[in-house]
Amino acid sequence: MSSVVSRRQRLHELLLALVAREDELPLLEADRPDLEGGSAPGLWLDQNRRTLQRYQALVRTAVTLDALLDAEDNPRDFTAG
Repeated sequence: MSSVVSRRQRLHELLLALVAREDELPLLEADRPDLEGGSAPGLWLDQNRRTLQRYQALVRTAVTLDALLDAEDNPRDFTAG
């Protein structure tokens, strides 16, 4: 298995593990509010924005953990000289 595929698999597994630890993850609200009715489109947008930011934070965390694992597997010599 190539290193790119194995790294992608590890990243995928890290992300799934982080998602599994979450108590509740909301889904994006697909139904747009009716602009003619009493729904507030700003609230709908804000809720979806916060949901997206939560998922982005999980992905960033998985990428960071993957990089840390990679650094442990391939330590580099950073001594002067």
